[in-house]
Amino acid sequence: MSKVALIRCESYDSEEVKAAVKRGIDLLGGANQFVSPGEKILLKPNWIMAVSPERCATTHPAIFGAVCEVFQEAGAVLSYGDSPGRGTEENETMEAARETGFLHVAEKLGIPIADFLHGRMLDTGTNEFYIANAALDSDGIISLPKLKTQGFLKLTGAVKNQFGCIPGRRKGAYHMQLPKPADFARMLVDLDKFLKPRLYVMDGIMAMEGNGPMNGDAKKMDTILLSSDPIALDATVARLVDVNPEYCYTVTMGMQAGHGTYLESEIALLGDPMESLISTSFNIDRNPISNVRGRGVFSFGNDAGVPRPYIEEMSCERCGICIEMCPLSPKALDWGGEGDAEPPEYDYARCIRCFCCQEMCPHGAVLIQEPRGM
Repeated sequence: MSKVALIRCESYDSEEVKAAVKRGIDLLGGANQFVSPGEKILLKPNWIMAVSPERCATTHPAIFGAVCEVFQEAGAVLSYGDSPGRGTEENETMEAARETGFLHVAEKLGIPIADFLHGRMLDTGTNEFYIANAALDSDGIISLPKLKTQGFLKLTGAVKNQFGCIPGRRKGAYHMQLPKPADFARMLVDLDKFLKPRLYVMDGIMAMEGNGPMNGDAKKMDTILLSSDPIALDATVARLVDVNPEYCYTVTMGMQAGHGTYLESEIALLGDPMESLISTSFNIDRNPISNVRGRGVFSFGNDAGVPRPYIEEMSCERCGICIEMCPLSPKALDWGGEGDAEPPEYDYARCIRCFCCQEMCPHGAVLIQEPRGM
């Protein structure tokens, strides 16, 4: 049986969060089940961009602080960090640490930021990954994902959080090489299996619904979830927001790869009753994800069954980040004849529906248009 601890926590008050985190870890066997004194442990949060915790786009620093204190007391030697989607230089990574509130907590606790700028190329047998030194030089990883919607894979959770161990814009190459959601999810599972985080502690106190993972709306879920099985955790999250776990490719691909289970009969839920935490009003697409995607197969006439990104003109600030983040060359969107006087324009015949533009737009101007007739 895989174990998932569901702990009700209704605020980010540091004492309340620490008590909730400690309770969850104790239900799973205690801190020494996951670390030994003197081990180098990396804490890997979700920093999609350098934004404040009030945006609900990043793991909250109160979760980080609580996990730090529990594992420092167990004798672990901690470091922390992540590589944001645009993080290619040291100042961008440090800006993310500062804006998310992590740097303040880490300095108080004496925890250094790890090296997410440099890495090494490794072959897992099925994929090649350029992985940050932060992950490779640690004895173990504790993953701190955020409960959020995500345009490409429906939810971003325990499995996907380790994609941040690939430095900066190198992530875009995987979207270009793997435009189908099932293939992309299979790659994420392979990466997570290789890195093998010892524990996943998900921040679901204030989640993000709607236009996630960057520009959605805050949703109070009052939950911290903990597990050493990322598939069981992500499946439980899907059930909490009233989504069939089989509609989440990281869940189904993960179980196929032997990385965990999503079957309710094989998951022991510990802590607070799941029924008291489920939200049927959570704003998320509850339909299956279309896997009919690929380069050069789209046009305005044949993409009626596939979601596509579009730009809401009134919200667009003409910053060009959506163009910058498109992994294709030539780009699937670019400035029109008037330059940046008008919003960028899509070439849907090229667009692979990776939604990197939607994910990284800092102004919430890129939305997803659902297929006609759905």
